[in-house]
Amino acid sequence: MVFKIGFDNEKYLQEQSREILERVKMFNNKLYLEFGGKIMYDYHAARVLPGFDPNVKMRLLQMIKDNAEVIMCIYAGDIEKRKIRADFGVSYDADTMRTIDDFTDRGVTVRAVVITRFNGQPAAEAFKNKLERRGVKVYTHGFTKGYPTDVDTIVSPEGYGKNAFIETEKPIVVVTGPGPGSGKFATCLSQLYHENQRGVNAGYAKFETFPIWNLPLKHLVNVAYESATCDLKDVNMMDNFHFEAYGEVAVNYNRDLEAFPLVKRIIEKITGQPSVYKSPTDMGVNRAGFGIIDDDAVQEASKQEIIRRYYRYACDYAMGIASEETAQRAEMIMKNIGAKPSDRVVSEYAKKAAFDAKVNDKGNEGVYSGAAIELKNGEFVTGSNSPFLHAASAMVLNAVKKLAGIPKEIPLIPDHITEMVAHLKQNIFMRGNVSLDVEETLIALAISAAYNPSAAFAMEKLKDLRGCEVHLTHIPTPGDEMGLRKLGVNATSEPEFATNHLVNA
Repeated sequence: MVFKIGFDNEKYLQEQSREILERVKMFNNKLYLEFGGKIMYDYHAARVLPGFDPNVKMRLLQMIKDNAEVIMCIYAGDIEKRKIRADFGVSYDADTMRTIDDFTDRGVTVRAVVITRFNGQPAAEAFKNKLERRGVKVYTHGFTKGYPTDVDTIVSPEGYGKNAFIETEKPIVVVTGPGPGSGKFATCLSQLYHENQRGVNAGYAKFETFPIWNLPLKHLVNVAYESATCDLKDVNMMDNFHFEAYGEVAVNYNRDLEAFPLVKRIIEKITGQPSVYKSPTDMGVNRAGFGIIDDDAVQEASKQEIIRRYYRYACDYAMGIASEETAQRAEMIMKNIGAKPSDRVVSEYAKKAAFDAKVNDKGNEGVYSGAAIELKNGEFVTGSNSPFLHAASAMVLNAVKKLAGIPKEIPLIPDHITEMVAHLKQNIFMRGNVSLDVEETLIALAISAAYNPSAAFAMEKLKDLRGCEVHLTHIPTPGDEMGLRKLGVNATSEPEFATNHLVNA
């Protein structure tokens, strides 16, 4: 499938920055803007809105940085449990520190970090100490007394009043975090309470890309959001509050709709006046829908993402990460749009590669794995496993050979290098499997490139794999998964393990 642009970043930036700056004028020039989703590296948005810059929201903040600063939230329980951000394989606390660096490098002020629902957790305390000793201001907020039903207690010195007030200077305060449940919303309302106690009529708004409120309920972009949040059980719904207030159709999701009456009551209690918001859609500032320039391209990209999510949750279930209900929900969403796994064409090429390997007895110890990649020009390249290479490793080498115009039979990595790496793994690390995973293969390729011009030329083609579609016939090993992630490909796999070994190395 040749890549087609469906989204205009510049149009989106103009629309979005104007909307935020208009919103802050409504609230005495002080707006707490809850940023849902990912500010940096939003690859879900990039996959369903082809052409969307994964870092466009950071570019947005850079545009308004003279008027904006950031508060980072992280839930103490996520620090304690070492919760992992799935797309990067890094913990939430490490991701928070990296995000602070990203903001700082781009000239966006990070005012403070808030550890939410803090109750003396040792790991959270250690994280606090680490940040403070590096010069980062850190606050801790506990559980809000009375939440969620007792509004009088929530909005009182015993509720939000118990939280320390975070001093800010700029009109727009972006409140963000590494993932859902980080405490962004509670932090915004706590700040609203303290601002109003100080006579500042501050306001609240919400920035979330999905679901896109002005697209149809069953538009595949919105369905892809449901698929991506199967584990959260998010369901897109018509915003009945918005329709009753304005007679206009708008799309929101169940959690926002369920919470709106309570949120409205809390805001009205804080401000002492009727809320300017008549619906949860009113609270949002999302203008992503206005950046779509090719709906057909967006619909097809979203369909492919729904299939990817089916594979993802099926594998997570096989590995014990996701529930059976979550995996079944992802499958149901895929079937409801009339899609099937084979619509991800690259998966069929991977299966054929495994089949051919078995027919020709070219696997490793009775295991026959296949991998395939769809290049940006629509060509498919495959690989299969061998005693010295994983299937994904062979696929990567074959792909860069193709892009570099190097014949497939010419080796990029000399035998003596693979043999020495195998010796290291087997005789020094004492590992049974000597076959090179993707990470190891990339290192071996870099070593070979030092004195082999063909390998050096091929290595430069690795960057052309970013954004390509990849499928494996077996769940990748950690080294394969990390290597493919670094290459920036969109990888899926069948929910099958390559061997019966419980530790897949």
